[in-house]
Amino acid sequence: MEEEKDLMNNSEMDEETLFIVSQTFKALSEPTRLRILHLLFDGEHSVNDIAESLSLLQTTVSHQLRFLKNLRLVKSRREGTTIYYSHDDEHVIDLLKMSIDHARHT
Repeated sequence: MEEEKDLMNNSEMDEETLFIVSQTFKALSEPTRLRILHLLFDGEHSVNDIAESLSLLQTTVSHQLRFLKNLRLVKSRREGTTIYYSHDDEHVIDLLKMSIDHARHT
């Protein structure tokens, strides 16, 4: 808790941190990426699984996963010819969960 206060009291963010934070919020501002991350809450899925579950084109899913992977928000592993994706940052998942709770709060 004290460490969190120290981070928030720091008056300036370095450029790299500022860029990463803004890119993370950019990633979370797109509904398709939110749907993909939400699906990955429960575990890993292949591109085909994600496309089928969310009624999206495989090319759309691949494009969004590439964006999320570049930000280290998802990770992948290969099993034969299939690539499975899962979330790669518990902090971002916590942020997403809090945002969902906030949106549902009455």
